[in-house]
Amino acid sequence: MDSRKIIKRYLATEKSTVNKEAQGKYAFLVDRRANKHQIRQAVEEMFKVEVGSIRTIIMPGKIKRYGRYEGKTATWKKAVIKLKGDAKIAEFENL
Repeated sequence: MDSRKIIKRYLATEKSTVNKEAQGKYAFLVDRRANKHQIRQAVEEMFKVEVGSIRTIIMPGKIKRYGRYEGKTATWKKAVIKLKGDAKIAEFENL
């Protein structure tokens, strides 16, 4: 699987920003079929950094209402990546 298809986007939330600054952890929305080995290879290839650890979680979809209509958002997978040492990903430092 291509690296750009595994890593879909960076999650810029309040919690992920605090984790990035305090502990050097980065959160990404990843393909649901990707495993930790594929995610590690994709991050190392795309950002030229060394990955220390990866934690993944499947986030279940939520039920949303708009008036009398009801639907469900998609289920997605999140990966929290900690880099080795004091390494940083330069693309996300100014977010």
